[in-house]
Amino acid sequence: MFEVAELKNKVSKAEYETEMSVIREQLLDVQQKLEAAAVPVLIVIAGVDSAGKGDLIGKLNEWLDPRFMRTHAFGYPSDEEQERPPHWRYWMSLPPRGRVAIYAMGWYGQVLSDRLNERIGNGKLEKELSHINKLEKELSEDGALIIKFWLHLSKKQQQKVVAKLDENPETRWRVTAVEKRHLKLYDKFVSICEQVIRHTSTPEAPWIVINGYDAYYRRLTSARHIIQRCGLRMETLPAIVPAAIGESIAHVKSGVSLLSSLDLDKKLEKSDYQEKLAQHQGTISRLSHKARQRKKSALLLFEGWDAAGKGGVIRRITQAMDARNYRVIPIAAPTDEEKSHHYLWRFWRQLPRDGKVTIYDRSWYGRVLVERVEKLASTAEWLRAYSEINDFEEELTEHGIILLKFWMHIDKDEQLSRFKQREDTAYKRYKITADDYRNREKWDEYESAVNEMITRTSTEYAPWHLIEGNDKYYARIRALAELCKAYEKAL
Repeated sequence: MFEVAELKNKVSKAEYETEMSVIREQLLDVQQKLEAAAVPVLIVIAGVDSAGKGDLIGKLNEWLDPRFMRTHAFGYPSDEEQERPPHWRYWMSLPPRGRVAIYAMGWYGQVLSDRLNERIGNGKLEKELSHINKLEKELSEDGALIIKFWLHLSKKQQQKVVAKLDENPETRWRVTAVEKRHLKLYDKFVSICEQVIRHTSTPEAPWIVINGYDAYYRRLTSARHIIQRCGLRMETLPAIVPAAIGESIAHVKSGVSLLSSLDLDKKLEKSDYQEKLAQHQGTISRLSHKARQRKKSALLLFEGWDAAGKGGVIRRITQAMDARNYRVIPIAAPTDEEKSHHYLWRFWRQLPRDGKVTIYDRSWYGRVLVERVEKLASTAEWLRAYSEINDFEEELTEHGIILLKFWMHIDKDEQLSRFKQREDTAYKRYKITADDYRNREKWDEYESAVNEMITRTSTEYAPWHLIEGNDKYYARIRALAELCKAYEKAL
């Protein structure tokens, strides 16, 4: 597939300088327009060694306004990065809306290196490429413009460039032992690269393959393409995703649902509760300490009706854990910084390091619950969120994170009773707001959304645990028992 890209293309210095004076102005113009339109731009520059990647990155930093851009290069993962899923460091580098990020090899560098050095096989490579495609699709559907350049050289061209650099004392430092080794592995590397490009050149993020031998040609061609792609992206504003077609399955009414099938009459006597609470908390204390030693992290998320008892369960869990080892994160409306990124960004950034525990009081499921019902997200946005969430959770569990998802369920009568108790108890009064009563008016809509959420996102690797919560004692023990089982299975 690189036959055409191995053909040398040449641009004269006069032509280059004449055209670049105009192109630099156009690049700044489109950068300003995209910044005003809040469109994030991700430019990935990859390719074979000595094809001019560093030169092109340097020129883009020279041509574009540096105040609104950043350049990222990823080496071997640091200790902090290794303690989180592989894509964590890429999510942390994503630009806010309206800014530009330039990536040297981007999320492709690690998988190419791992496959070249046989740290992973073909099966694992295919899995990693699937995750990359999903990442790029999620970002592009959220509004990002992804531009990917592959700078290529034939084997003879690469040998010639390296020899020329090695002959000059001023450039000899650029020819490292790794590059000399890669010269011998050229055929194997190119074969892997063909596979990678073939699987990851998608409609939303196609690869642009450019012969990198002539500096003027690669700079000019890349700049022209950036201007063209940015122009096309501006033409699609404000919408880039077509409206969803058809109705969601939640709108198909039936007399039976997952929530309605739960037995809310389940109870536990106080004496039994106290005995089981001490037993489970002791187990959690022991196993969470063991997980810490083995660097096994856990992520617990709690969703449920207002006043369903999420906070009570969380307190009973944290009472059994070392306070230095966990964080409880209550999720509220996103901040301005969080709004400037993909909605999953704020959850990626809070992922626990190995051995740590993160507990979410509400979570990323807000996209398919409150944002859906309150129309804070478009139909297209919350419909595609199901697959985005499943992919996200798959990456978490593949990394080895213990992921537990709880839905705390109560009926309307029990909720109203708890609202009244809060109003009558001084130290609980802060928990009740006008929104709580307003949300009750949309109970049926929320129930429909919850049933669909569970149906679409209860997976083999991240199943939902539906907790019957009318009796607080029963609900707390049931949730703690599920956590104990998860720890025992993982350890």
